[in-house]
Amino acid sequence: MKLTPFMERFILHWGEMGTRWAVNRSVAQVHALLYLSPNPLHAEEIVETLGLARSNVSNSLKELQSWGLVKTIHVIGDRRDHFEALKDVQEMFNRVIEGRRRREIEPTLTLLRDLSIEAESDESVDPAMKKQIDEMLEFLDTMTTWYDTIRKLPNKTLMQLVKLGDKVTKLLRLTHG
Repeated sequence: MKLTPFMERFILHWGEMGTRWAVNRSVAQVHALLYLSPNPLHAEEIVETLGLARSNVSNSLKELQSWGLVKTIHVIGDRRDHFEALKDVQEMFNRVIEGRRRREIEPTLTLLRDLSIEAESDESVDPAMKKQIDEMLEFLDTMTTWYDTIRKLPNKTLMQLVKLGDKVTKLLRLTHG
């Protein structure tokens, strides 16, 4: 596959953004290539197109599959695995959020709950620290509960809600003014 300047700009930028989100640059670049590609690609095509090591591409594909952002496709007459990225941007966003929640938010909530319980019986814990932990726990609990509620909405309904944006904040200002 030959990259156009347009594709190159997107892939390089996506790789850079990946590093800012604590995602390996190669993983993000492989994802960007597969996202833009009109057809599934096999690993060797990805290696040749991006100039990455075969092991790097293999590891990147495994990580992207673990996030549910890339799936394996079989092509008649070709024994190699081909790979295709999820093309639905909203579903891609949802899977990233779910992955982050599983890897980052849930362990943090578990720790905060444990610390809050521990602080109840440990007199050596400064009450101000316990208060800070409890405030963080309450905030994250509230946000994850809110997320669980809106995540149940159909994607189309959720997008309508999001697009209301400024109108909702103005309405809230009127009711809490």
